[in-house]
Amino acid sequence: MSMFKSLHILNYRIWFIGALVSNIGTWMQRTAQDWLVFAHLTAQDAGAVGITMALQLGPQLFLAPVAGLLADRFDRKRLLVLTQSAMALLSAGLGILVVTGAAQLWHVYAFALMLGVVSALDAPVRQTFVSELVQDDYLSNAVALNSASFNVARMIGPAVAGLLTAVVGPGWVFLINTLTFVALLLSLANIPAASLRRLPRAPAGKGRIREGLRYVRHRPDLIVVLVAIFIVGTLGLNFALYIAAMVGTEFGLDAGAFGLMNSIMAIGSVAGALMSAGRGKPRLRVIFGAAAAFGVTSGIAALAPSYFWYGAALVPVGLFAITMMTSANGYVQTTTDPVMRGRVMALYMAIFMGGTPIGAPLVGWVANTAGPRWSMGVAAGAGLLAALIGLVWIIRAQHLRLHFNRRARGLRYFRVESGNGADTTPGSGAAATPSDAEATS
Repeated sequence: MSMFKSLHILNYRIWFIGALVSNIGTWMQRTAQDWLVFAHLTAQDAGAVGITMALQLGPQLFLAPVAGLLADRFDRKRLLVLTQSAMALLSAGLGILVVTGAAQLWHVYAFALMLGVVSALDAPVRQTFVSELVQDDYLSNAVALNSASFNVARMIGPAVAGLLTAVVGPGWVFLINTLTFVALLLSLANIPAASLRRLPRAPAGKGRIREGLRYVRHRPDLIVVLVAIFIVGTLGLNFALYIAAMVGTEFGLDAGAFGLMNSIMAIGSVAGALMSAGRGKPRLRVIFGAAAAFGVTSGIAALAPSYFWYGAALVPVGLFAITMMTSANGYVQTTTDPVMRGRVMALYMAIFMGGTPIGAPLVGWVANTAGPRWSMGVAAGAGLLAALIGLVWIIRAQHLRLHFNRRARGLRYFRVESGNGADTTPGSGAAATPSDAEATS
């Protein structure tokens, strides 16, 4: 089946299983950490959750150039062993502090920052390591299945974490997560280095980071995707904050309900990732169409009258968010020169994750001052703005015009062709040929 074709490759299958177990643990820790800050160390302060997220994701902004160069220069498998081992130690350290009752808010902030530093170095390596496991024509499918793994874990991890947090406390969740890193380390140990694809490495020398930035600067299609990802990643994807505020403040429920709501949204996320896996080549129209749908469904979720309807609304929110992110990730990886892939993906991850230090505190402030529903309204606006930017760029880049078709009672695209390069519109005498704008977008 084409949707799961990458799983027929042994190395990828070994990686997928280990990554799935590790991702479940990661989501368990994220859920427990957010609830620890929100309900145990503060008096339901969404702003404190936003600060924690900012500290954990902020290093992406500053370390991305170095992380990307490391991914392009050195052995990615060895780098992953180092970063995964470091994250396991950090998880264990925080767990011990919480279990012994010694944890304070500043401790969580410090561990979030240290974890953010290691994660910033890990992210581009982990993203680009997939290209060493599968052939290029399988890459977009493998990227989508990685996203499905991440979101299956998101469906399982928060629910388990919510239950364990309510029964034994968040500290034990952190300690269990420490064990899940072992699964990924074992997977890496069972992938022979000689069986990995040998891809071009960036040569040593000065100016390699600038070289990556120049590459992106001359790719306007990548720039518009990165702009859209920044807007949605900064203001739209602060799910832990939105859900904690809606569940705890708006609906007055506990950690179990918080974990369950994360898992419910992950149902849509898994569906979106699997749809992307079966779709084939990522296209710009899918990225920006999903951004628009994310904005609309986030607005619907903001108006949900009860916990039940909020959960129902979050399913399509998750579906369209992951459709956008998976398609964007696949598009960037599959259209980037392999020797530049680590640096470009580092920039992608920096823009995607690194915007949270700006967005999370802002959205937390909106939740505290105007209410949780307005914070979800920010997400709705972000999705619609990203879609609008993408639509405008596609129309301009492909010399398209929108024309109202009276017979079909709807808008249609027309590609404008002019022998002298002049910009013309349908009906002006130039040849205006109908186009669905899908062959190249």
